[in-house]
Amino acid sequence: MFSGWTDSILAGITTLNQILTAGIAITAFSLLIYALTFNLRDRVARSFAIIMLSVVVIFTSEAIQSSVRTLDLVELFLRLQWVGIIFLPPAYMHLSDALLVTAGRPSRGRRRWAVRGLYIISLFFLVIWTMELLVGDLVVNGLPAPHLQRTGWTEIFTGYYILVMILAGVNFVRAYQRMLTRSGRRRMIYLMAGATAPALGSYPYLLFGSSIAAENPLLFWSSSTLINAIVGALIVTMAYAVAFFGVSWPDRVVKSRLFKWIMRGPVTASVALAVMTIVRRAGEIFGVEYNAGVPVLTVATILLFEHLITVVAPIWDRMFFFGRDRAELTLLQNIEERLLTQSDLRQFLEAVLAAVRDHMQSPSAFIAALDGGQLSLLINAGRPFAERENLSQALELLENDSGRREYLWNDTWILPLRQRRDSDLDMDEEPELLGLLGVARVSGKNLEADQLKALWLLAERAALALEDRQLQQRVFRSLEDLEPQAELLQRMRAVSRYDTKTNLLSEEIAIEADVAEWVREALNHYWGGPKLTDSPLMNLRVVQETAREEHDGNMPNALRAILKKAVEQVRPEGERRFTTEWILYNILDLKFIEGRKVREVAARLAMSEADLYRKQRVAVEAVAKSIMDMENQTATK
Repeated sequence: MFSGWTDSILAGITTLNQILTAGIAITAFSLLIYALTFNLRDRVARSFAIIMLSVVVIFTSEAIQSSVRTLDLVELFLRLQWVGIIFLPPAYMHLSDALLVTAGRPSRGRRRWAVRGLYIISLFFLVIWTMELLVGDLVVNGLPAPHLQRTGWTEIFTGYYILVMILAGVNFVRAYQRMLTRSGRRRMIYLMAGATAPALGSYPYLLFGSSIAAENPLLFWSSSTLINAIVGALIVTMAYAVAFFGVSWPDRVVKSRLFKWIMRGPVTASVALAVMTIVRRAGEIFGVEYNAGVPVLTVATILLFEHLITVVAPIWDRMFFFGRDRAELTLLQNIEERLLTQSDLRQFLEAVLAAVRDHMQSPSAFIAALDGGQLSLLINAGRPFAERENLSQALELLENDSGRREYLWNDTWILPLRQRRDSDLDMDEEPELLGLLGVARVSGKNLEADQLKALWLLAERAALALEDRQLQQRVFRSLEDLEPQAELLQRMRAVSRYDTKTNLLSEEIAIEADVAEWVREALNHYWGGPKLTDSPLMNLRVVQETAREEHDGNMPNALRAILKKAVEQVRPEGERRFTTEWILYNILDLKFIEGRKVREVAARLAMSEADLYRKQRVAVEAVAKSIMDMENQTATK
């Protein structure tokens, strides 16, 4: 009876261990994709990706071999495990070297060659593995589970494995000691704790075939299950620490994005896999070969978790990641959700014009917006106006307007759309004119009192939309001016997380960010202005040489020529088109070279003004990069 209880406990522990093993494989694969997606350019993230790839190979092979039945497949996946185990030692040394470099201790050659040498040694062990010398034949009835027989090369590799892990650990400690900030030290502790996970998780497989595992199967599987549970948590901890390397996002964005990634990926998949395994095993106990509940409950689990994540994500962002800035970030979040885009504005104004035409029984109506002292047709409903190109005449009617009244202009009723009266305005001061509403007059009919009242009510609705549009345009312009400085500060803050002294004294980052801002200002005054004539870009060698050789010393003309050349380098090959690949060049040419207004460029390219500002930033950065490339080529001559 005691033996029966022991067997049952052992079976339950092995099942739990299988679930945890599959969960670790899923988690490692998800974190590998995360590293490859968001911060692959950073050397710490690249070495972390190698470790995660090894973990994926180890735990995926283990999870599959525990569920297959044929001996050939069991042996195949047991051997594949060792591919991941073989490359863990050099990957750890690679990670430790990357951490030291990031902490301000670059390699003088010894560490770099040591890492390369370890990869070569692991390649040697891989060759030994292909010759079936690293591990021997399959022991089918071996304890605690089927495993590959140990050989002399296995013992040598075990010593190599432990030695390299100790050396990598020493480098981790050295990197930690070089951290100058509390956040850097804290995340290095997380990284060192998490880094023990793959090493700790792969170690039980090195014990297969040893007397310890064979004589104490219950102890072995219990410790293996406990280790796997710890490994799952530590891998996430390690990924959390690595997620801050190589990115300039604020901490809250890194935390929120990683947490959501883990919840949607590893957690959802692992829970669904656990439900599937438990339901299937329960069916086998009751003698049901095919359990219809497996696919149903698995799909239901996935859908339920995805729904919960969507609903709860805004709540956990505010509770855990916004911190002391909760009020400001919540305000920005609400603005983003309620922002009136160009499409929203057009949709609303179309509804207003439809109501105007219906109430007035008018064949057509339009709304014009006042931008820069000029009226431009914003939206038209019904029959097009022949006078739409002469809206300045309609504007002249409103110049001396002193109250709320309508005007008749070429058989069209004109109503001024004004800003709502602000408490700061004097009672004698007229609110700012935003645009006008035009309604085609029905021949032989005059406005009745109830029609006039409804028309003015609809005009107030349109004025409210135009006022919101004007405010948002100001916000977008402010954000455009703020973005380069904010990006610079975020980048400087990011690189100083782990090497404060070196990176804050470096001018390279500031110069790179400033060039884009200088280019944007110079392009804004492309045809003349202080931002061009007094631009710091005048100090570039390429501008000075161009002025001396081609423009008789005229620096503004030389800078203008360099800007034009850089813009042309953004131009795709072939005949000009208004397609996606031409967007950046078209923005540069229309807005800066031709000097058109933002509204006109956005309408010409069929995009919202907000989207135009975002694409414009990318286009300006491309021009700045081209100019810096020209500067570097000039410096190397």
